[in-house]
Amino acid sequence: MNNKEVRTIAFYLPQFHPIPENDDWWGKGFTEWTNVGRAKPLFRKHYQPRVPADLGYYDLRLSETRELQAQMAKDTGINGFAYWHYWFAGKRLLEKPFQEVVKSKKPNFPFCLAWANTTWTGIWNNDHNRILIKQTYPGVEDHKAHFYSMLEAFSDERYLKYDDRLIFLIYRPFELPNPKEFITLWNELAIQNGFKGFYFIGISNNPTAEFEKILEMGFDAMNPFRVKEAIISVSKTKYFFTSISRRLFSGKTLLTKYNYLDVINYLITSEDLDERVLPTLLPNWDTSPRSGTKALILYNSKPEFFERHLQEALKVIDNKKNKLLFLKSWNEWAEGNYVEPDLKYGTKYIDILRKNLG
Repeated sequence: MNNKEVRTIAFYLPQFHPIPENDDWWGKGFTEWTNVGRAKPLFRKHYQPRVPADLGYYDLRLSETRELQAQMAKDTGINGFAYWHYWFAGKRLLEKPFQEVVKSKKPNFPFCLAWANTTWTGIWNNDHNRILIKQTYPGVEDHKAHFYSMLEAFSDERYLKYDDRLIFLIYRPFELPNPKEFITLWNELAIQNGFKGFYFIGISNNPTAEFEKILEMGFDAMNPFRVKEAIISVSKTKYFFTSISRRLFSGKTLLTKYNYLDVINYLITSEDLDERVLPTLLPNWDTSPRSGTKALILYNSKPEFFERHLQEALKVIDNKKNKLLFLKSWNEWAEGNYVEPDLKYGTKYIDILRKNLG
């Protein structure tokens, strides 16, 4: 296989700069680094806290930081960033870094948008019932306002396309009250404004059960996140008796943790052979900086194991026409799923990407 044919898009989190809302909710100067820096190891050999290396504790308001990230990703073989995008019935949050990318035309690196259409809660303080800002869907006029607010980005020559259509991901496709109406309307607006339409991708945390439903809703493809399914598969075998005995004989709060090496066996499946399924690469997963002892942790994640996972994904898409591949993620440090250099592994993760993606 010529791996240069693969188009790898990395999810990109813009949470690394202060905003007034986070100041009010969490305290002055809060950013994702606040959670990352105060994380503590919760069991023997638990890799926490995680400390950034080459790029340091960066601020995404700085153009120099964004350009360094893009150059690093480009040198690695990544073809673009999928910026997480937050739209709450006319209100945008964490929008400044991406706005600057569009306005300044820098960095010269491809991008698309992933709408994180979910309500923000107090998850970072284990207060899931606390509503910070609710995701609502007022209707057609709001959908139109949403489209036109992003028209400058859609018109940018850097915007990523598949089959000449604008790539747009939706995090919670089933939360859209009328997805067919939204998809039809946005495609009509796109054509009216000189585009060939959108390539809509629905993200799924339960892909085996949801794939056909997502297509029926009008999406062109699904991006699967199989950690939940993988854990169920692992638990049925290796972890079943261990987890039962822990519940019986321990009175302490139990962490939900699994060996990354076991879980990656289930992250790439035969479903990924379908042209409409766009596989996900997962370097690690550890939400303890946000959720503490209620976290889900994949321990024993190492660059060489990630390489095994990456190579399985490349095998699956070898004979596919659609060679889109998503990396989750470039920089989600508080979930442990990042490939940016840290003090422990340096550039080993991006070196592996460079080696395998050509």
